Amino acid sequence: MNKVSQTAGILALGLGLALLCATFIQAFLILRGVRELVISGDLSSAFGVALGPLISATVRAIYLGIMGWVSSIITLRGIQLITSSKRGQETTKRSEA
Repeated sequence: MNKVSQTAGILALGLGLALLCATFIQAFLILRGVRELVISGDLSSAFGVALGPLISATVRAIYLGIMGWVSSIITLRGIQLITSSKRGQETTKRSEA
């Protein structure tokens, strides 16, 4: 059972790290694509022109935040599975001695 737990932990750790890397790569690519806003003299037209890109940036930031949060949870669970299987092996060795 410990071998299965350790294998599942390694898989979860690898998946979590891959998702974290993908999140940072997507954030970098989004950051490279950011352009400056054009500001005109009229406040209402400037607000109307700026509203679309601001909403788009907000949605992207929320998406990246949730993706980073989920991948960090998966990584944490993988680490917990690996450490718990190693603790189980140590207690088994102590009880046999």
